[in-house]
Formats: sequence, structure tokens, C-alpha cells
Amino acid sequence: MNPSYRLGWLFFRAMFAVYFRWRVFNPERVPTTGGVIIASNHASFLDPPLVGAGLPRDINYLARESLFRYPGIGALLRSWNSVPVDRDGGGASGLREILSRLYAGGAIILFPEGTRTKDGKLQPARSGIGLTVIKSDVPVIPVRTFGTFECYNRKWKFHMPISLAVKYGRPMKFEALRAEAKTCAKPRLKEIYQQVADEIMAELAKLEPKAD
Repeated sequence: MNPSYRLGWLFFRAMFAVYFRWRVFNPERVPTTGGVIIASNHASFLDPPLVGAGLPRDINYLARESLFRYPGIGALLRSWNSVPVDRDGGGASGLREILSRLYAGGAIILFPEGTRTKDGKLQPARSGIGLTVIKSDVPVIPVRTFGTFECYNRKWKFHMPISLAVKYGRPMKFEALRAEAKTCAKPRLKEIYQQVADEIMAELAKLEPKAD
């Protein structure tokens, strides 16, 4: 961790421990080195720091590219390993940067649902994460946060002191689908992207706030 990232990491760990009485389950399932995709549900702006603070390694985050235009904010985001993406979280340049960081041995957090839930329930997965998984060669760790929607969702103006938890699932590998994707027709390729996304979301939905 660089100094800026480590300071932020320590701050969020202290806040989650003292104010939110957090619980962290099975962080050892995330490799401490090498590229890895961390696939999390998305209920709140608290999800990225909660997932990152539970790990002993630094990870890469996605941030809207327009924020990087402001010198101070842009510098802080870069020091926190943020990847600039367009409004919808896609785009060729964003995908290239994500893959570059994975190939360089970095970890990156992605949200299969694409955006924050409006009702606290898990939403259907979008195919975007499937494309990233197929074009990379790294494992995927499904992760689920608990309590973040009740704590700070689209309607709340302030963080409510509710106990939070984060659970890291078992690694998922997609060798067979990656091999098929190299030679299949374009219609099938689109199906593969969605299949990968759906499988990740299904594993994420099975996670419960307890160690196993």
C-alpha cells in the first residue's frame, strides 16, 4: 500500500470497527498477491471501502472519469488506485485499464449489478462483468456486504449506526468458458458473458454473514 492508500485504509477500518461494529468473514479467501476480480453486491456508497478495508492488500476501484478533472480530487483518487470509467462504468478505455491492472497483478472490485440497488434486494447481473472475466485470466471472488443499504442508501442523508458485515466467498474459475469464448460465434459469446455474470451473482446470493 502506498502511504495515501494506507491512511485511508486505516481510517475506514477504524470507522467501521468503532462506529459500525463491523464483522469480516473469510478474507483469507482473497489471494494476497496476483490479479483477482472481487465481485460485490452494490447497495451503498459504503460498499467499496467496506470490501477494501476488510483485506490486507490494496485493491483498485472504479470512479467516474469526470471526477479526475479536479486536481485535488483526481490526485487523491489516483493515490487510492482508482480507475476512471464513463458514467455507465464501461467504455473501451476503462476496460483496457481494468485489464492492465489485472495483468499487472492487481485486485479490482466490480459490481455485477452495475449500479446501486433501489430496494436493498440483489438485482439481476449485467453482462459487463462477464466480458471482463472472459478477457482476463484471473480468479473471481464473490463478496457480499450486509447492512450497508439500511445504513446509507439512496434516500438516507446521514450514515446510520447499524452493524455492518462483509463476507468473502470461495474463488471461482471459468477456464471452460474462457476456452469456448476463443472460438465461438458472436451470438454465443454474448451468451457466455451473461452466463458468467449470472453464475457470479448466484454464488454471491448464497453468501451469509457467518464464517464457514
